[in-house]
Amino acid sequence: MAVKIRLKRMGKKKAPFYRIVVADANSPRDGRFIEEIGTYDPNQDPSVFKVDEEAAKKWLHNGAQPTAVVGKIFKLAGIEK
Repeated sequence: MAVKIRLKRMGKKKAPFYRIVVADANSPRDGRFIEEIGTYDPNQDPSVFKVDEEAAKKWLHNGAQPTAVVGKIFKLAGIEK
């Protein structure tokens, strides 16, 4: 099973709010997920994110692949593979 760390879109039209989730690569964007490990709000200036570092490192160590945007958020948070 391929596992990805990606964003799950929430919020209303034109005002997105995202949760950083660990999900199976074949599940839909806003569908079922394994674990929620953080949040990301691009509407505020500057953008606000909160990440559970221990959970993120655990999933990266177990082989989960972050998407491009989640990889940038992890870099800003100081989480490395």
